[in-house]
Amino acid sequence: MLAGPIQRRHRLTYESTSVGRHRFEFCNFEFYVFAKYCLNSQFHVETTMNQLDQLKQWTKVVADTGDFQSMAEYTPQDATTNPSLILAATKDEKYRHLVDQAVKETASSSLTGDALVEATIDKVLILFGNEILKIVPGRVSTEVDARLSFDVDATIAKARELIKLYEDSGTSRERVLIKIASTWEGIKAAEILQKEGINCNLTLMFSLAQAVACAQADIKLISPFVGRIYDWFKKDTGQEYTGADDPGVQSVTEIFHYYKKFGHDTEVMGASFRNVGQITELAGCDLLTISPKLLEELQNCEDPISLKLDASQSAAHDIESFDCDEKTFRWMMNEDAMATEKTAEGIRKFSADIVTLEKLIQESVAVA
Repeated sequence: MLAGPIQRRHRLTYESTSVGRHRFEFCNFEFYVFAKYCLNSQFHVETTMNQLDQLKQWTKVVADTGDFQSMAEYTPQDATTNPSLILAATKDEKYRHLVDQAVKETASSSLTGDALVEATIDKVLILFGNEILKIVPGRVSTEVDARLSFDVDATIAKARELIKLYEDSGTSRERVLIKIASTWEGIKAAEILQKEGINCNLTLMFSLAQAVACAQADIKLISPFVGRIYDWFKKDTGQEYTGADDPGVQSVTEIFHYYKKFGHDTEVMGASFRNVGQITELAGCDLLTISPKLLEELQNCEDPISLKLDASQSAAHDIESFDCDEKTFRWMMNEDAMATEKTAEGIRKFSADIVTLEKLIQESVAVA
């Protein structure tokens, strides 16, 4: 794994406490030196950590990109992709060889037409995923076709296909998260997959109802979307939101404390950030998936940040547990205009990018 320089400096403080007795503090350690000289002497070495390193003290940092060459210097633990990110990466000339490789590997199969294009796209996803796993020590998230978001059986079948492709390439399923939209059907599909040892990342999440349904289904990880919630409320109200007043930050905070208070093991990974302030307000969240642009901003800033989400404080939060069966889920989503609109919009956008990717692959297959 490639590792960039950790921009860290430490504070060394010294003072004379009495004749011949001198006190030092360094990296939270305190020690004394007895010496004949140094009376009335003092010196200080001022040091700080950049915000990315500060964040890593409490939260696993995940890179949100298909451009895997851009993530190495930030040493993320995991990485996430989606159809939009993969589409953008396939248009980049430096990754053209992966598309060509996928086309070449599927060309010898007996598949034709749409089936060949689908198989080639799956191969592209696995090739990108494996390249990413050469950089991150943890997991990569690979997304199921968003057009399957309301089809339990088709989602399960596609997830199994992707996992088989990863395992056939030598990558264990423990290093892969299958991304599925947080529809009721998506959650039910993921519940079955989890029982088969296929870990899932439920994405396009905008509400507590979606999060509770996932927790009850023992889903491995969820990705509540901070920035898209912020976008909806900013457009709806005309107001600007910052810090703890940001509705996206509040949504992730509520989900985090609900999970911790009621003992759910599902991991919470905040996603879809618009600015660094949203990220630092969620310091302490299990994971945060962050674009290279914002990772760079965090790395280049040394302003102090503090722990915001503390699981040890979750029990004190005024949250009530509830059972989220299908009727409750659908009613709560119906009553939440933002969650309903943003989930549907996200599925439409990811589906549109899949169609664009299919056209790109069709052109590549045609000239192969």
